[in-house]
Amino acid sequence: MSETEKNSRAGGPGRLLVAVYALFAVAATGRSTVQILTRFEEAPLAYALSALAAVVYIVATVGLARAGRTSYRVAVACCSLELVGVVAVGLFTLLVPQAFPDDTVWSLFGKGYGFVPLVLPVLGLLWLRRSHPRAARSTESAGSPAERG
Repeated sequence: MSETEKNSRAGGPGRLLVAVYALFAVAATGRSTVQILTRFEEAPLAYALSALAAVVYIVATVGLARAGRTSYRVAVACCSLELVGVVAVGLFTLLVPQAFPDDTVWSLFGKGYGFVPLVLPVLGLLWLRRSHPRAARSTESAGSPAERG
């Protein structure tokens, strides 16, 4: 196994997380593109936020899939931004529903997507915490009990 594969956060449960992020990246990109190209004037704020969600999902997917400290920081930033976005847009859609005449990925806390957009960044941040580059290094350097013994 190469050093990159060993340090990648995309293995094990991380592989499923990356796949879900990639799926949401494709879905949000497609949805926001159609919304912006066909009826942007109906709800510019909502559709712009859909596009922002798409960008966040794309960058988060890459950050989660790649090894390294920079990718780790990018993934943490994206998952954090996503969590804040889902909560803020969710609250906004409850308080000002007329601003969201059409569902977006984050509207109503991701209700149209089974609330996965609300849970996904929490799972992402938990996975990132578990697979922090420093934690991986200290585990590798400790070795097995037989190697230390």
